[in-house]
Amino acid sequence: MYPQNNMSFMPAEDLLYAILADLKRTVGEYTTATTESNCSSVRQMFTDLTNDTLRAQGDLYRLMSQNNMYSTSSKALRVDLDKQIQEARKTQQECQQFIQQKSSAAGGYGQPMHQQGQSSYQHNPYYM
Repeated sequence: MYPQNNMSFMPAEDLLYAILADLKRTVGEYTTATTESNCSSVRQMFTDLTNDTLRAQGDLYRLMSQNNMYSTSSKALRVDLDKQIQEARKTQQECQQFIQQKSSAAGGYGQPMHQQGQSSYQHNPYYM
C-alpha cells in the first residue's frame, strides 16, 4: 500500500504519458486486428474499438496539452499537408484501380495471378 501523505505512485504527468502511450499502442493493435479480421462482425467490433480508443487518446491529449503537460511539434506548413494528402489520394486511387482490374472478369485476366503479376510488378515503382 502507498503512504498516506499524499504521495502518489508516480507524478500525474508521468502517469498520463504512460496512459497516452498505451492508448496509441492499443490503436495500432486494434487497427491490425481490424485489417486481419475475416468475419464482418469481428471487423466491425475492432473498428468500433479503434474509434473509441482514438477518441479517448484525443481527449487525453487535449487535457494534457491544455495543462501544459504535452508539447507538440512545430506546426506543419499547409502546402506540405496538401502534398501529403494528394499523394495519399493518388495511392488510394491506384490501389482501387488495381483491385478493380484484378477482380474484373473482363479484359483478358484469364491467366493465373502469379504469371501475370511477375511482369506488372517489375514495372510498378511501388514494388521493389
